[in-house]
Amino acid sequence: MGAPRLDAIDIRILDAIQRDGRITKLALAERAGISPTPCWTRLRRLEKAGIITGYHARLALKLVAPVASILVEVTLASHRQTDFERFERAIKLLPEVTSCWSVGGGVDYILKIVARDIDAYQRLIDDLLQRELGIDRYFSYIITKMVKEETALPVYDLIQPEG
Repeated sequence: MGAPRLDAIDIRILDAIQRDGRITKLALAERAGISPTPCWTRLRRLEKAGIITGYHARLALKLVAPVASILVEVTLASHRQTDFERFERAIKLLPEVTSCWSVGGGVDYILKIVARDIDAYQRLIDDLLQRELGIDRYFSYIITKMVKEETALPVYDLIQPEG
């Protein structure tokens, strides 16, 4: 079973809903260019197909508490499937790790970690190293300024509508 076919209306719905998860049914239908009932049916179909995976609020946490955001490159010592699985299982359990990407190239993973401060980040790393997850090397990059962090995907550029 392949990916669902999307037409221009589906793409307008996806673009609108990712930019404003609190959009009303009526406003969403207007942006999609159809009446509310078929729009709602399409939205439910996109959710059931797993294309829409959730609705989230973006927080400006720095307005209420100091936080440190860090990007970390991780290279494992061994590259057996079990080594990758052990590392990934451990990372998935850490709420401070907000993103983890398995990447090709000179490193195995890139993590985004959000911690209370640099000391809390270092304690997290020290804990990971003590747990013997197979980490050979890691390099930390402290984020000093957010230049751009867009959660909305450029759906019009990425998806070619059917028909």
